[in-house]
Amino acid sequence: MSDPAGGADPEEPSYDAAEQATSVEEIAEEIAEEEGRRYPSTLGGLIYLGVLAAGAVGIVLAGRDDWRLGVSVLAGALMAAAAARLVLPARDAGMLAVRHRLVDVALLGGVGGLLLFLARTIPNQPGL
Repeated sequence: MSDPAGGADPEEPSYDAAEQATSVEEIAEEIAEEEGRRYPSTLGGLIYLGVLAAGAVGIVLAGRDDWRLGVSVLAGALMAAAAARLVLPARDAGMLAVRHRLVDVALLGGVGGLLLFLARTIPNQPGL
């Protein structure tokens, strides 16, 4: 609240317009620098993009061509992600690190192994 006599309230902070403009400009520059980077910052991020690409190829193969091959490619991508998560330290794992290391490895490797097992053991069904 302002003083009835027209003075400023001593409890309210005073802002210098030039100081505020400088800080806004600095923030805008920092955001522009961060947005300019278009590459993963860790090895795990690069591996994650490779796993994502291999998974997409596997799904396309499963839908258009040989489903066993597509599921096997997808399983291989998940198992590669599990292996990378196992050997990379947490600071380098990037987007592969979602949970605790052993949980990530167990889930990725388990799902990949089950998909590979199913792709190899389901019998052919003639006529379908």
